[in-house]
Amino acid sequence: MARHLITSALPYINGIKHLGNMVGSMLPADVYSRYLRRRGHDVLYICATDEHGTPAELAAKEQGLAVDVFCAQAHDAQKAVYDGFALAFDYFGRSSSAENRDITQHFARKLNENGFIEERAIRQVYSPADGRFLPDRYVEGTCPHCGYDKARGDQCENCTRVLDPTDLINPRSAISGSTDLEVRETKHLFLLQSKLQHEVEAWVSRHEEDWPQLASSIARKWLTEGLHDRAITRDLDWGVPVPADTWPELAAEGKVFYVWFDAPIEYIGATKEWADQDPENRDWKSWWYDVDTEVRYTEFMAKDNVPFHTVMFPATELGVREPWKKVDYVKAFNWLTYYGGKFSTSQKRGVFTDQALEILPADYWRYFLIANAPESDDSSFTWEHFTATVNKDLADTLGNFVNRVLSFSRKRFGDDVPEGGTPGEAETRLGEEIATLLAEYESHMETLQFRKAAAALRALWSAGNSYLEEKAPWLEIKTDKDGAALTLRTAMNLIHLYAVVSEPFIPATAKVMREAFALENDTAAWVTADEAKTLASVPSGTPFTVPPVLFAKLTDEDLETYKERFGGTEG
Repeated sequence: MARHLITSALPYINGIKHLGNMVGSMLPADVYSRYLRRRGHDVLYICATDEHGTPAELAAKEQGLAVDVFCAQAHDAQKAVYDGFALAFDYFGRSSSAENRDITQHFARKLNENGFIEERAIRQVYSPADGRFLPDRYVEGTCPHCGYDKARGDQCENCTRVLDPTDLINPRSAISGSTDLEVRETKHLFLLQSKLQHEVEAWVSRHEEDWPQLASSIARKWLTEGLHDRAITRDLDWGVPVPADTWPELAAEGKVFYVWFDAPIEYIGATKEWADQDPENRDWKSWWYDVDTEVRYTEFMAKDNVPFHTVMFPATELGVREPWKKVDYVKAFNWLTYYGGKFSTSQKRGVFTDQALEILPADYWRYFLIANAPESDDSSFTWEHFTATVNKDLADTLGNFVNRVLSFSRKRFGDDVPEGGTPGEAETRLGEEIATLLAEYESHMETLQFRKAAAALRALWSAGNSYLEEKAPWLEIKTDKDGAALTLRTAMNLIHLYAVVSEPFIPATAKVMREAFALENDTAAWVTADEAKTLASVPSGTPFTVPPVLFAKLTDEDLETYKERFGGTEG
């Protein structure tokens, strides 16, 4: 089977992420990875905390910690939340690793050898009050494009335009708040993206028709505006240091690489971190080096990360002049909003992932977020919508089906799957419908259409309910006990099928459903079309148990409690 390399945008180290971050990269990547593994593919899913740049230094300063201590603690805290969401990374690394340092410095040296890095004197913001140059995010002010008054010196959070600190109106120091800023001369390294413009254009042209329109349009917009040479070093205490063997003067000044230069390289670095844990059995280069047609590489990210992954990082890889694997498919997402306003880590607006897990188990969130993923447009999180989805899809359609089938069968036939009669016309129709819906579900998963895949999964669940209502075993048993037994046995086979194919979305619940049946050697990873038609994987006589309620219905009181805690008004 094919080999699939999957990465999701690296979450910044500065704090626990909100639901928008979760659905914008990591969760869909996990769902896709789980699906591919179940279909028999060789999958490597890699992510890491993005630990360099001003967010890390500013967050550490705010907490009164050394930046390395802060990053270590924050990495563990983030990883605990992702474990809680059942994100099945093959490895979750750290961009501050020695592996990432070495590979980033290698890339820089090769780019320099090939004439794509240039040392330039530039004028940069300096704060006398702080006694230092202020790199990008250490400068805040008003965006010259949209007027947002909390824009950062590298990018406006409101309109997503890339900025330089000197572009800001009424700039101020993010450290001290001082507006007494000067512009002084200093030296930095520049990546000569202008010299790589045509190569990047040609590369994007070979891929953009396959990408979602969101990803291709953003890449094309950047290319149309023209690639500009970009400073790739900063005046920071924390980051990948400029190698002294190549740039001794800058290294002596303590320059480090810009976070957006080393962060994408960490995908490679984290893979090496993974391999270094078991070097005899893991080969990191077999995923990244000279494997263009052997590995399919899929990246997941929100739209603000698209330019860096479709233009800047490919330019870096092309300029190195080595056969590093480049992305095949960029799955980009729009914003998940909170009552029409933006989720914001910096403004602490919306539900954060640790808070979500305090309220309800992960499967509630996993299903809702993927079923409402902001793929073609922004989508809005509201507590009303969340409550309605949980109650209708999870509690009623799936949970109630499982509970009433197993509870009724145990009450009337005992603790083993009943035998019943021979499948008839209703079972034949059901099998054909399930096979068709399963094929639809598979098709949407293969093309990374998550909302459509969730709708197909929901339709699979609904088909079981329709069959149960049609056969009505609670009435059937009064006149045809064997017929009722057949109905229940068929429904139990549906439960097992649901357990197998729902695992990418709701892994914990899928495990509970599957373990309800005491099947020997139950190693099925997926369900074939023939298996879907016959619905015979759970034979009569199989012992079963009735699991606890899979999904609790949310009440009006729950809804009001959530809205009171987190707010429930338009943004």
